[in-house]
Amino acid sequence: MVGFFCYYCIVNEKTLIVLVGPTGVGKTDLSIQLAEYFACPIISSDSRQIYKELKIGSAPPNESQLERVKHYFIGIKSMCDSYNAGQYELDVMELLEEHFKKNNVALLVGGSMMYIDAVCKGLDNIPAISAEIRNKVTFLYENIGLEGVRAELLKLDPIHYQKVDLNKKKE
Repeated sequence: MVGFFCYYCIVNEKTLIVLVGPTGVGKTDLSIQLAEYFACPIISSDSRQIYKELKIGSAPPNESQLERVKHYFIGIKSMCDSYNAGQYELDVMELLEEHFKKNNVALLVGGSMMYIDAVCKGLDNIPAISAEIRNKVTFLYENIGLEGVRAELLKLDPIHYQKVDLNKKKE
């Protein structure tokens, strides 16, 4: 039984090969062979390999593998950095736009389906929450508690108030 699967999607009339599967099934070795065959880099779609501090449990490529083929999105962020699938989509699409100017094939490898879907299918256009709004809500929570924030939500948006889980601090 093979522990991964491969499919492709078309991005700007170019081919993006997607190799997907859980940690430890051999994606890295196969992806290096594919990348060498197609003369293309590997774009990691593992949401944990992005963080330089997460070496255990995410099985990032070793130094010799990184030397054989150019890899993107491996150890580029700190755990202290804010990063999400929406930003990943933007970053990868920008990379692919440049890559596809010279090459017809790119390789996306990993196991984080939300990151893969973000690139291949796109995400819903959810607006970013500004730091000002986050700070205001945090201030409200710290000063009037969750009950006070709930009361504000009820006053400002009674329809949304009926939909949210009122026991969760984040929604």
